Amino acid sequence: MTCYDRRDLGLLLLRLGTGGVLAAHGAQKLFGWFGGGGIEGTGQFMESIGYAPGRTSAMAAGLAEAGGGTLLALGLATPAAGAAAAGAMAGASAVHAPNGFFNQEGGFEYAASLGLTAAGLAVTGPGRLSLDHALGHTVNRGWMLPVAFAVAAAATVVTVGARSRRLRRSREGEQEALFEE
Repeated sequence: MTCYDRRDLGLLLLRLGTGGVLAAHGAQKLFGWFGGGGIEGTGQFMESIGYAPGRTSAMAAGLAEAGGGTLLALGLATPAAGAAAAGAMAGASAVHAPNGFFNQEGGFEYAASLGLTAAGLAVTGPGRLSLDHALGHTVNRGWMLPVAFAVAAAATVVTVGARSRRLRRSREGEQEALFEE
């Protein structure tokens, strides 16, 4: 009999899959790998969708995705990794929400799925096939989960809220310009 059970194997598969996808998305933003824009291209895109300053937004999103994804895959610092990734995906979901739910229509389905899976892994824990377990859960304590989610939620609310205000001011300015013509 082995010391690992189906739950540990299932958590490993979820962590590797979700963490790998998140890490790849972050690498697109940070390094331009896998057809991504790198910091400069992603920064310009971030500015165009209301996240400013664009370069800083690209760096933050890239680090949350690449760092959170890598840590999730390894099962290391799982509460912080899952919260960071979930926060980044909440920001991505805000961009896609006006397009509806389904990804094929530009909706938030994909970002929400990644974010919810990352959050679920943070809450559930990494399982025994993880670095957290191997290191005696020194960076996976019970108190870390609410702290990590509180920090990620606060950062997400501030960032998405600032984007919403920027977009609203931009629309109001466009409407005023139309009336002046």
